Amino acid sequence: MNFPTVSVVMPVKNEALKIKACIEGILAQTVPVNEIIVVDSGSADGTLEILELFPQVQVFKIPSSEFNHGLTRNLGVSMATGEFVILTVGDAQPANEFWIEELLKGFLDENVAAVCGQQIVPHHKDKNPVDWFRPVSQPKLKRWQYSLAEFEVLDPVMKKAVCSWDDVTAMYRRNILSKIPFQKTPYCEDAIWAREAVMNGHAIVYNPAARVYHYHNEDADFSFKRCFTTIFMQYRYFGLMPQKPQMPFLAKLRMVKLLAKSLLPNVNAMLKWHRYNTQNFNARKNAFFAFMEARKKGEDELDNLHTQLCGKPPVPLKTL
Repeated sequence: MNFPTVSVVMPVKNEALKIKACIEGILAQTVPVNEIIVVDSGSADGTLEILELFPQVQVFKIPSSEFNHGLTRNLGVSMATGEFVILTVGDAQPANEFWIEELLKGFLDENVAAVCGQQIVPHHKDKNPVDWFRPVSQPKLKRWQYSLAEFEVLDPVMKKAVCSWDDVTAMYRRNILSKIPFQKTPYCEDAIWAREAVMNGHAIVYNPAARVYHYHNEDADFSFKRCFTTIFMQYRYFGLMPQKPQMPFLAKLRMVKLLAKSLLPNVNAMLKWHRYNTQNFNARKNAFFAFMEARKKGEDELDNLHTQLCGKPPVPLKTL
């Protein structure tokens, strides 16, 4: 069978806990890959030694001070040779052997520049049960394409929906990435790229059947910074004003029921994850208030606070 040429590019730092499963999952796909290009920004936990076990992997090292979500990915793409380039990360793992096959299905016509899949959370006891993957419908392809004039008149909520891109599981035509590279940014390089692609007349496709397992346990500081930079970027690029996070009584009750269904009779685990979800809800609420207070003082104050908090990308906890 003739397959298109596919390169995989991933930025990595200190992913020894998960990188082996990531690479093995990629190599087990029904569609083979030509190369796996890893851009490492200073791993010191055994990641590089694990990568040496795989002859299909090419490792390029950069200083940690040079890492940038957009430019680091551009560096990896510049070394790729495949017709298609997959962007993922070292702590993600294909959910099955059809991940690449499903991404390719999204290239419905020559106008499609890229295809995005879906992150899911496995039912593991060390991961937040509220986030466990519970599908309610069959995945369907969704294709978006607009003229510049059509896109510009969309309301902010719709712009965000169209550009809810995700570089944990996305495939691009390499020739399009050479024309529309990622921007230099500490966060949200994927959504910004999707916006640029759509504004240049390209189609983008979502195929939620192209699934990867990916999850971070978040402490309050990471959750706050991730939420703050997300709402900042959505405001800057889509004009979307954030909504104050709410947790009414019925939502709290649903959370408790979900935890009970998932974890009983382990009451200690229920309490642990209840505290975790409450902590992260409060962090998101604090990020909202910080954004709104800074915006009241002016756009320069908002920019300065974002640089202060998120000039360096927020780094999640490294856990299995």
